[in-house]
Amino acid sequence: MPQTLPQRLYLLCYTVDQGKFQLDNLQGRGQLLRAGALTELARDGLLDATGGKVIRRPGKAPEDSFTAAVWCDLPDNKPKGWLQFLHNKAHTAETPVRDQLAATGEVTVSRGKVMGLIPTDRVTVTHTQEVRALQERVRDTVLSEADPATVPLDELAMAVLATELEVTCVWSRGDRRTHNQALKALAARFDEIVPGLRKALRDSYLSSRAVGGGWSA
Repeated sequence: MPQTLPQRLYLLCYTVDQGKFQLDNLQGRGQLLRAGALTELARDGLLDATGGKVIRRPGKAPEDSFTAAVWCDLPDNKPKGWLQFLHNKAHTAETPVRDQLAATGEVTVSRGKVMGLIPTDRVTVTHTQEVRALQERVRDTVLSEADPATVPLDELAMAVLATELEVTCVWSRGDRRTHNQALKALAARFDEIVPGLRKALRDSYLSSRAVGGGWSA
C-alpha cells in the first residue's frame, strides 16, 4: 500500500465493485490530494495553522515531490487563508500523484477516447483488495467509536476528508446520517490539529461541484 497520504486518498476514491473511478468521486479530488499533502506538512511541523490560516515553516523540503511542491506554494512571510492553496492548483494535483502510483505498479494507465472523440486516460487499480481493505479501515475509524484523540492523524484525515468530499465508495448518504455524531467528533479533532483546512476543503469542493469540477481519473 502506498506510503503518502495523497496516494492513499487517490486510491480511496476507487469503486472496487465497478472496477473504476466513478464520476461523482472525481469531483474535488484534486483538492482532496492537496489537503492530504497539507495534512502531512502539518503532521511533520512544516506549516503553522494557528488561527485558521497557514504559513510555511522553515525546514527541509519533504522527500515526496508532490508534497514538496505543495509546501513550496505556501507563504513564508504572512499567514494566509487555506482556500487558495487547495483550489487554485487543484487541476494540477491528480497527474503527479497518479504517475507516482503508476511508477510503483499500484495503477495502470491506458489511453482512450470518450465517445470516440475526446482523449482521456483510464486508470485501473492493480491491488483492488488492498483498496477495499483501506476503505474498510477508514470506515472502522468511525464505526469503532474510538476516542478521536487516540486516532493517528493519517487515519483521522482519511475519515474526515472523505466525508467532506462525500466519497460514496466509503460512505453513502445514509451512512453519513447514521454516523453523523461520530463523524462530527472526528472532524472536531481534526480541526484542533489543522484548524481551517477542513472548512476550506468543503468550500472548495462545493464550489467545484456547482460548476461540474473534476479532472482526470
